[in-house]
Amino acid sequence: MADDAIHYPGAWAQQDPGRPAIIMAGDGRIVTYGELDEIANRLSRVYRSVGLQPGDHVAFCMENRAEFLPILWGAHYAGLYYTAISSRLTADELAYVIEDSGSCAFITSPYKAEQVAELGDRLDALDLRLSVGGAVDGFDSFEDAIAAQSAEPLPNRVEGSPMLYSSGTTGRPKGVKAALPDQPLGWAEGLMNLLTMLFGASADSTYLSPAPLYHSAPLRYCTSFHRIGAAVLVMDRFDAEGALQLIERHRVTHSQWVPTMFVRMLKLPEATRAKYDLSSLACAVHAAAPCPVPVKQQMIDWWGPILHEYYAGTEGNGFVYCNSEGWLAHKGTVGQPIGGELHIVGEDGVEVAVGEEGTIYFGRSSVGGRFEYHNDPEKTSSSYLANGWSTLGDIGKLDEDGFLYLTDRKANMIISGGVNIYPQETENVLTMHPKVQDVAVFGVPNEDFGEEVKAVVQPVDMGEVGTALESELIAYCRENLADVKCPRSVDFREELPRHPTGKLYKRLLKDEYWQGHTTRIV
Repeated sequence: MADDAIHYPGAWAQQDPGRPAIIMAGDGRIVTYGELDEIANRLSRVYRSVGLQPGDHVAFCMENRAEFLPILWGAHYAGLYYTAISSRLTADELAYVIEDSGSCAFITSPYKAEQVAELGDRLDALDLRLSVGGAVDGFDSFEDAIAAQSAEPLPNRVEGSPMLYSSGTTGRPKGVKAALPDQPLGWAEGLMNLLTMLFGASADSTYLSPAPLYHSAPLRYCTSFHRIGAAVLVMDRFDAEGALQLIERHRVTHSQWVPTMFVRMLKLPEATRAKYDLSSLACAVHAAAPCPVPVKQQMIDWWGPILHEYYAGTEGNGFVYCNSEGWLAHKGTVGQPIGGELHIVGEDGVEVAVGEEGTIYFGRSSVGGRFEYHNDPEKTSSSYLANGWSTLGDIGKLDEDGFLYLTDRKANMIISGGVNIYPQETENVLTMHPKVQDVAVFGVPNEDFGEEVKAVVQPVDMGEVGTALESELIAYCRENLADVKCPRSVDFREELPRHPTGKLYKRLLKDEYWQGHTTRIV
């Protein structure tokens, strides 16, 4: 395909309809570009048939399955905003995202039938409810709906856009919304260009995606590899040895990981690690959480200098990148900015000296345009300085060569196994337990996951402190939140450190658990 060609699955379907677009690792099912494009075209017409127009919003929630990416492309073909919702959320969390996003349509699968059933009439206002892969009460059949529509493309198609949810310190996740690209379908968007220029991706690539597809990075990378005509190999769920098997069997060339996955693979017996041929792997990208220096060193020793790291956010306001050579010369770095400026700013709003910590800001010329947090103008405003610089809220420092090092989390965010967790949600739940007087939730070191969720509770009655109360509080939390957001353990204190104004000095508590670490992140 020529450099000036149109970049979307339909272009590849016209050129080579039998080309594999999606390979499901679990059952080996292959979805060709011809099939992907047909499903997406039919679904885009389903959306039009119920009145949805470019700029309207839809949502979907399901496990990793063969239809996930075609469903995404169907919304994209229709020029819609679309939200992929975590399949781990509870019914109430699920309903919140659907309602807050203003979604007019929702697609799910029997995997989420139990949570959907709990929603009752909260979905009655939707224009369209479809279930893929089996029946869900109150939902029409996805398969029947698309079969009733033509596979012909809609006229005058424009690019759609994901609006994914990134949690905030207010305790509820917020949709990260950028303006629609205002481009005809097939635009060569920025990430696709990065994949080809930085990582050498091409139509001959096979990309392994071992993570849940609803996460921002897997979702965006899979669709960008589809734009260039590559095969996307999707794992149902991550398995350390299974990933190595897939690299060998499918001659995987590109992949993306989180540090927890590296840890799991490194813990395999040496004989297991050595028996797989990984020579096809040309590029292993990792992000989502800082990678411990010893772990990354061991991965480079094992796989060679093919590791590429980046620091970015769902907000898309900047991109920091580092290859293996750069990292080996600046161990611990997450890289240098690409396509824009990087600034470290102190609490007074002034840039700090080289080597000093401060809030990380991307300059106005960085990759991506202005973003906003849906339905939260205050949070949006707080992410920008008057000069237009924007931040994800993380803390870091620059060395003399301009390499960035992360030293603390965005606000109080916890990253456990690559999953972003905002403790305010957990605190809000535990606060309502009748035996809890006060609570602080934060991340503590975990060898496998980087961090795990810890709750420190001031109980109403210290006489009830013990393992029974700890178990009761954890169980209570799991009744109300996705398990990943719930504490793995609970410690008890007679009083939490609060200022007379009510401000909780969470840092004093957190520092106790991070003694011996050179930074406050793993």
